[in-house]
Amino acid sequence: MAIVTIKLDTRRVRRDGKYNIIYRIRYLKKVYTINSEIAILEEFWNYNSTTVNSKYPNAKLINIKLLKGFVNIEKAILILEDDFTIIKLKSLINGEPSINSKSFKCFTEELIGQMLAINKTGNALVYQTALNRFLDFCKKDILFHEIDYILLNQYKHHLELKGLKQNSISNYFRTIKAIYNKAIKHKLIERSQYPFYDISIKSQKTANRAISSEDIQCLNTLTLKYNSQLQIALNYFMLSFYLRGMSFTDMAYLKHCNINNGRIAYTRRKTHKNYSVKLFNPAKTIISNVHKGNNKYLLPVLSNDTIEDSLDAKRIIKQWIKTTNKYLKISSKELELDTIVTTYSSRYTFANIAKQLGYSNELISEALGHSYGNKTTGIYLDNYDNNYLDEMHLSIIEEL
Repeated sequence: MAIVTIKLDTRRVRRDGKYNIIYRIRYLKKVYTINSEIAILEEFWNYNSTTVNSKYPNAKLINIKLLKGFVNIEKAILILEDDFTIIKLKSLINGEPSINSKSFKCFTEELIGQMLAINKTGNALVYQTALNRFLDFCKKDILFHEIDYILLNQYKHHLELKGLKQNSISNYFRTIKAIYNKAIKHKLIERSQYPFYDISIKSQKTANRAISSEDIQCLNTLTLKYNSQLQIALNYFMLSFYLRGMSFTDMAYLKHCNINNGRIAYTRRKTHKNYSVKLFNPAKTIISNVHKGNNKYLLPVLSNDTIEDSLDAKRIIKQWIKTTNKYLKISSKELELDTIVTTYSSRYTFANIAKQLGYSNELISEALGHSYGNKTTGIYLDNYDNNYLDEMHLSIIEEL
């Protein structure tokens, strides 16, 4: 452990005859010094108490300042423990990250780089967004020991004033917490300083975004110009519905090789679980209408040279979803639907119709790629014959 003392540095006299007051740090037989930025004449220094004597102007305030500096150095030494260097110590005291002392930004960007290297672009974008938002609030880069309850509570209040919804705030805090936990594992901060114990931000239940089978029938009766943006948006919505609520991202990656014996076999990007979906005629028709012959993907979302799961691919798909939702919203308003349709509505709608037809939660969850119930139930569902899912799938399509 490093030992700190306050000294009057009489080795060098200044031009005005004063001497600097310094903090002397002794660590593993080595001695370092940090200037307090305070200088006095030697006659006003009390060597016994290592303080400025009361005869000096503002002696009380100067001694308080020296004591605060002493305490800050002691705290920084406790944080560094066996990882002590004078560079890291000065960085902590000044609140400035150094090359050898990873800041919140530096460490998070390392995590993002690792995610991008293995094409976990979804998580990388979540971390990047959370990082940008947090540092924008802090107005500077910070070290992990600076993240405390007061700062987090102020950040929460800041996001609420910005009008962010509860789930968005919860997502930001969940990401910051995940980064902080990783920093603990990397020995950048002690678990004893964990600041999230008293910060509770609960998520709100997502509103049901399902539309009725009657609403889908209305969407299908819209007279739209062939290959218009409205028609393309509707095609993607209906294709998702006909493929058991398959996500837009999973549809964008479908290729001819995914089709075999009248079924689409794919791995869901979000859960990495394998699924086999019956390709009924309505879905076949849409794929035939939208597919471009020279594209290896069934949908004209990604180009042939796009690297799968790359940041570029993620951004392209995100823009397509945004554009599709824009035109689905126009169609929803034109039909005066109670709910604004989005690309995600197809999943809710498929599940809602299945529930109305009397199918079990377990079977619906399996069809949508959700986990449900206990592990035993999950194992049972994994061994379900596809006929059970196909029967439910066809029944839902026939409701339209």
